[in-house]
Amino acid sequence: MARMNAVPSSVLDIAPVIPVVVLDDAEQAVPLARALVAGGLRAVEITLRTPAAVDAIRAVAAEVPEAVVGAGTVLRAADVERAAEAGARFLVSPGWTPALVDAMQKSNLPFLPGVSTASEVVGLLERGVTEMKFFPAEAAGGVPYLKALVSPFPQVRFCPTGGMTAAGAPAYLRLPNVACVGGSWMLPADAVGARDWGRVEKLAAEAAALSS
Repeated sequence: MARMNAVPSSVLDIAPVIPVVVLDDAEQAVPLARALVAGGLRAVEITLRTPAAVDAIRAVAAEVPEAVVGAGTVLRAADVERAAEAGARFLVSPGWTPALVDAMQKSNLPFLPGVSTASEVVGLLERGVTEMKFFPAEAAGGVPYLKALVSPFPQVRFCPTGGMTAAGAPAYLRLPNVACVGGSWMLPADAVGARDWGRVEKLAAEAAALSS
């Protein structure tokens, strides 16, 4: 078995794109993760939106050590606990509350709490958090909104997610306060349904090249 790569101090530095994965069948998790890693996307966010999610995280953590598997759609302290128990190596939430941030900080895992307003950014800065998910990116103001946040919050780095496409992602990645983006365009439903992992790998490679 390959040696597990150490998680960088920041999940934002792993790759320019974090695939956002929704799986109904945990058996798809391992080949899908291998395809993403082969394409150059090591960070794999498996969202806790389906009953298969925790088993999918556990399988990737055990069988694809070269991947950095994380849990997305983390909404409560119990989600933090079950994700960590399954082997998640980072956590992502669409929003945040004091209780949720407390649980994330206690987990000692890298985490990206979600924000969509300047006030939410200020609230996280008060808690020492400087890395955040911007969600839903396109609906919340997109590139112009994030550009407007550079001056008042120069210390904050974002991972915008929500409505992201291969065509739109580069404009976000050019912003000085954007370290990476999250999206699912490299995981088209027909390819995943057909288990066409070659196509997923190809799309992942194209996504991984966006920052170069």
